[in-house]
Amino acid sequence: MFTGLIEEIGTIENIVRQQDKMNLSIKAKKVLTDTKIDDSISINGICLTVVDIKTNSFAVQAVRETMQKSTIANWRKGEFVNLERAMKINDRLGGHIVQGHIDGIGTIDKITKLSNALELEIILPIGKNAYTIEKGSIAIDGISLTIAKKARDKIRIAVIPHTLNNTTLKDKKVNDKINIEFDFFAKYIQNYLDGTKGVLTESKLKSWGYEI
Repeated sequence: MFTGLIEEIGTIENIVRQQDKMNLSIKAKKVLTDTKIDDSISINGICLTVVDIKTNSFAVQAVRETMQKSTIANWRKGEFVNLERAMKINDRLGGHIVQGHIDGIGTIDKITKLSNALELEIILPIGKNAYTIEKGSIAIDGISLTIAKKARDKIRIAVIPHTLNNTTLKDKKVNDKINIEFDFFAKYIQNYLDGTKGVLTESKLKSWGYEI
């Protein structure tokens, strides 16, 4: 479990690709503190298990499922990545609950530079709009962000200078692919509504005992 507050930008030191898995070595510093083999680290929003640790780097493995559902298959040596260690039970939850389970790949459709911020318009994976609400939370490449505006298949996000300067968002370009994890609670609610074979309606709320 993570918070979406990036601790450090790491660098992909080495990648070994095989038919059904990838082995990656990530150069880092801060996240190595107290990290042990079998610990979880979020890399661009993907929860991966540490399989080896060296003085200035750690190694992880990704299997076929992860390669198919995230941007990891397209990562390259020398690329920068967002890093966050798993949260502790007694930590402050400064961002939102992030599981490190990628729900789909989005595309940056527009970047607008403002005087003190940056706005990103992101095309969502097909059929995932129901998991978003304005002012709700979303994780983009592991970063906890707030949705400023939503349309049929897009969301707009405002990024403050601190987040921009301390994550890989500062290097993003139009048409770049990004990992998206939707809000933990939104997915449970949508799953429940799907199980009731319909959307949330006034009559359904009344049947549940709500006064309209």
